[in-house]
Amino acid sequence: MVVQYKGEQYGKSTTFTIRIIGNNLSKSSSNYQIDLLVEDKQIPVFTTAIHQSLSNCLKEIYLFRKHNGIKFDASSEKIAPKLVPYDKVLYNYNKYALFMA
Repeated sequence: MVVQYKGEQYGKSTTFTIRIIGNNLSKSSSNYQIDLLVEDKQIPVFTTAIHQSLSNCLKEIYLFRKHNGIKFDASSEKIAPKLVPYDKVLYNYNKYALFMA
């Protein structure tokens, strides 16, 4: 699943891409990896590469954004058409973590 946001970093307008890679190991367990890209350049943001929940991945992006002057415009969200419907439901349920106060 790929989600894009327009936003800014230290006052400079740019596009951010979140690439979500879900690896379903069993019906009761999933692992998630998320990549954050500024324009087309991947940024190393994580303390761990793989998380057991999508919520934890999104919280880590939030903390990275907070400490690196990155702001997303929530109204500019674009979700790439190729996705698993369950991933979109799960993302929509957990994306509050990106925009915590």
